[in-house]
Parts: sequence; structure tokens; C-alpha cells
Amino acid sequence: MNFDVTPVEVVTREFVAVILAGFGNELLPLTGEHGDEPCPKALLPISNKPMLDYPLSWVEQSGIKDVLLICPSSHRSAISHYIHSQSSSASFSSVHIDLQTFDESQELSAGTCSVLRHFANRIKEDFILIPCDFIPPPSLPLSKLLNKFRTDTMSDGSIVTSCWYEHKSDKQATQDEWGWGSPAKPTPIVWDHLSGTLLYVDSPYETDKNRHELELRMTLLSRYPQAKLSSMLLDSHVYVCKRAVLDLLARKTRFDSLRDDFFPWLCKLQYQSTKQEKYATSIRIGIIIHRADDGFAIRVNNLPAYLEANRHFVADTSIGDFTRVEEKSTIKNSTIGKHCVIGKMVKIVGCVLLDHCVISDGAKLDGCILGNSTTVGTKAELVKCVTQAGYEVKDNESVRHEKLDISDWAAQPEDSEGDDEDSIGEEESDEDED
Repeated sequence: MNFDVTPVEVVTREFVAVILAGFGNELLPLTGEHGDEPCPKALLPISNKPMLDYPLSWVEQSGIKDVLLICPSSHRSAISHYIHSQSSSASFSSVHIDLQTFDESQELSAGTCSVLRHFANRIKEDFILIPCDFIPPPSLPLSKLLNKFRTDTMSDGSIVTSCWYEHKSDKQATQDEWGWGSPAKPTPIVWDHLSGTLLYVDSPYETDKNRHELELRMTLLSRYPQAKLSSMLLDSHVYVCKRAVLDLLARKTRFDSLRDDFFPWLCKLQYQSTKQEKYATSIRIGIIIHRADDGFAIRVNNLPAYLEANRHFVADTSIGDFTRVEEKSTIKNSTIGKHCVIGKMVKIVGCVLLDHCVISDGAKLDGCILGNSTTVGTKAELVKCVTQAGYEVKDNESVRHEKLDISDWAAQPEDSEGDDEDSIGEEESDEDED
């Protein structure tokens, strides 16, 4: 044996985590631009921690070292600044983050399939697809999904492991109460609990074809006689995938959405033997189901979910660093960001205030979400409103159940004669957007 030669050990990566950080259109006006500066969804605070911290912590705890973080080009500077900041670098020192951008607009966002095709050359191994807005409980470590995937791929060649969760929404956060959005709706699915196999995912196409019934093939029911049906589960959009998924997407260029297009197609292939032979690969989809009783899980992909997540992680009230609260002010069940100024005799109940907000004397806020640098005038009252960053509420103004963005505020006429016409125009514009 030659003791002068030192063997070189080549370490290969088992997985790379792919985190998608999109525009967050369902969180508008909170994610609207502040002047020329974007307000990335991935950096919105939840319990005074950036949303992105939660999936990054989840990945790091699993032992995965490499993250491909994909965001819109306009968000690169802000997200890069954060992940290279002292607080982020210290928190995720064992994770290497490769930040990449995808050219798209807020009005026309690309589907997940298109994004994965674009970055396929950067993904050389099996991967975990994670949205930046999924917040898992401690009872659902990422290693649980990885171990399920490892077991399935060794036993029968599963190509994907998906994660679905049960969510019991806060009774206070109903659409009727807030008026500016509804919680995500569960997706009807069918799965085999014996093998842990996802068999059917309801798609928009199937819903449009028949809104009141599910059409299931007899071959599915004969092959899986103990299959279960649920219309109470939500898709976490967390998928552990074999590299072969990217090869299939390259062949199926018409697919845009994984959940709406690709997975319903894969489910059908599982019980169509001729199609399985055509693609010469196992296409089974594994499934893990997380029950609500086992811990709070949520996707923060709309305004009610954002408010609910902040309420869940704060027992009473959280106040950020360098925030000043003047005398005789009351703050209950709220999250207040950094560098805020709360004036005298202010009342804040059940709210989320992002950084640099200024609340003037005597103002009242109830069930509101205020974007960065929002200013609320003296004795103004807001009830269940959401503001874009930089919005200004006038003194003594009273607003209820509204999404307030700067374009509406800046367009307000100075004279009273045009008030009615402008108001009608704004309402028509809002209806068009909806």
C-alpha cells in the first residue's frame, strides 16, 4: 500500500432545496412598491421575522446545505441585501444560498413548471421544492418528508413525495368580517393510505367540467379499493422530487402549474399501464398528510393567512426594536415592527404594523395590516384595512374594510366637485381588478 498517496473523497449532494419567492399578488397592496423600492413577499415579517427565515430554518434543520433561491429580478437587490446581512448570515451560516432571478412582471407571473425548466441546468440532483410562504410546525420536520421519499424511491421508485396539511382557520379571520380576501380553499384529493400514494388531484379543468361531482376511473378504484377521499386538505406546495421530474417537464412544455397541470397528469399515469411503459419510469406520487391536531401549519399566501400567522406566533403583543410608544396608549394582540412611533392615547387591537409606521395621537386601529412607513393622522380610525407601504391616512379620517394603495390616495381630488366622479371611477377600476 502506498502511504504517500492521500485519497480524495468526493462528496456528492443528495438534495438541493429550491425555494420560490414570487411577487405575492394575493398580498397586495402590502407587497406593492414603495416609490421605486419593491416590497418582496419573502421579506414580509411574521412575528417580526422575515417570512423567508421560516423555510430556511426548516431546510437547515434537515441537514441540507445547498439552497437555490429564485425570485423576480426586481427583488434581487432587497433579498440579496438581507441574506448577506449580519443577522441572516449568522442564523444560516451552514447553508449556501445561490440567489437567482427570473424575469417576469407582477401582472404576468410565470408558472412553477416554466421556472423549473428555466433553471433545470442548475439542478443536477434530486430536489425539494419549497414556497417561501410555508410555515411548518416543529412536529413536521423536513426530514420526515425526505425519509418518506427515500423509502418510496428504494421500494417502488416513487418520483415525487407531496405534503398536504389540514388547517383550522381562526374563527375571527372570516371573509365576511375582513372583506379583503378569503382564506385558501382546500383541494379535493384521493389517496391510498396503505401505500401512501396520491391518486387524484382535482384540477381547474375537472372543476369547470363538473363542479359538483368527482369523476374517478374504475381502474383506480379496482386497483386501490381502500382509497380515501378528502376535501379538507390544503397543498403545502412542498414537493420532494427526483431529478427525472425535470426531464418530464422538458417533454411536457404545455404544463404551466405543477399542482393544476403536472400532478393531475401524473396521477392518471399511475393506473394507465400503457402510459407507464411509454415514459419508462416510475411515476408514483407519495403523500404525507399533516393533521391540524399535530401542530399549526399554514401557507401565508393571502391577507387573511398573513394576519392569522402573525396572531398565532404572538401570545399577546410583540414590539420591534427602536419603536417608541407614548403615554396612555393601548396595544393588544398586535405585532408592531421596528422604528415605529406610536403617539399618545392611541388604541391598537389585533393589528400588524410593519417597520417605520407613524401613528399619530388619538388614532384607533382595529384588525389592520399597515405596510412599511404608513402614516396615520391624528384621531384617524381604521377598521380592518390594509395599506400599501408609504400610505398616508389624513387626520380624523375614518376607513373600514378597505385595501388602501397609494395610487388611490395620490389621485384624490383637491376640490369637492370631482369627488363623486372620481369615486365612481375608482370603484369601477376595483371591480375590473377583481
